[in-house]
Amino acid sequence: MNHDSAKTGNSLTARIAALIFSLVLNACGNALCITSNVGSGIWTASAVNMHEAFGLDVGVLLFLIGLANTITNQFLIRRLDIKRFIGEIIFVLCFSYFVDLFTIAFTTIGLPSLPWFVRLLISLLGVSTFCVAISIYQRANIFMHPNDDTTNILRFMYLKGNATASQLIDFIPPIVIMLVTFTITHRVAAVNIGTFYSFLMNGVLIATADRLVFPKLVHNFKVKRD
Repeated sequence: MNHDSAKTGNSLTARIAALIFSLVLNACGNALCITSNVGSGIWTASAVNMHEAFGLDVGVLLFLIGLANTITNQFLIRRLDIKRFIGEIIFVLCFSYFVDLFTIAFTTIGLPSLPWFVRLLISLLGVSTFCVAISIYQRANIFMHPNDDTTNILRFMYLKGNATASQLIDFIPPIVIMLVTFTITHRVAAVNIGTFYSFLMNGVLIATADRLVFPKLVHNFKVKRD
């Protein structure tokens, strides 16, 4: 991270605006992936596979995954940060609400019925969209999806700012989950071209968005939230 940028930072108003915009953008991107049905993000895919194996609702599983990430983050920052914990839980709840809204809207306009190749392009657009959103709210650093905070913490506290490496490490748990569920169901659900695109490109897309999308929004990363 550029130390001059870290000292300069951004105003709280700018960071809040960036947070709200990126939360909605992230939900939109995920809804595009869901309704196009050509592969979703790897964490979402792991939830779908746990649903197939254990029968629990996908929404509940996504919340439980978010809760597990939130607890993990407390260990990674090596201190108790109640504000961070509560903020991430609030983000998950708001994010889920907006995903539902966008999914209903995209389904209503007939996106799931489009030709496969068109849906593939929409899925890739969805992945790219939520990666841009992740870049924005990670830089704003007020609060964010706990999973994305995990990659932020890994990136700046453990990996010298390497976005690609932090994303790849963060993908290990959902891959392990899907390997375990595969031994139970003997199939892998919700994994398609969009998933592989996400796996390969998440870190690259986030790092690129850091440079090109709202470049004046610097990484306001701190171990402790403001």
